[in-house]
Amino acid sequence: MSSVDPLTAAGVLLATAATDAVYVMFTSAVVARKRVSAATWSSFWYVLSSYAVISYTENWAYVAFAAVGSWVGAYASLTFLHRPPGGPSAGPPVGASPE
Repeated sequence: MSSVDPLTAAGVLLATAATDAVYVMFTSAVVARKRVSAATWSSFWYVLSSYAVISYTENWAYVAFAAVGSWVGAYASLTFLHRPPGGPSAGPPVGASPE
């Protein structure tokens, strides 16, 4: 196994973070039955995931960077997708238990 290139590792991490964020947006568009939006997000999803797969198939050490990027992308996209209207002072986040 060859050494890990920091630039490639960062690229894989960012690509998988973006891939998961785009996947969340794709799923949201599908649930909302928005065909054009879902198709557009789907095409972005495949382009981003292709970069990550091509990068880490050469060196399996990049899978760890892909996993971290995946976690970051899903967490960040759900954080921004489920903001309550009106900002943080508008009440509890969506899905919070009633007091």
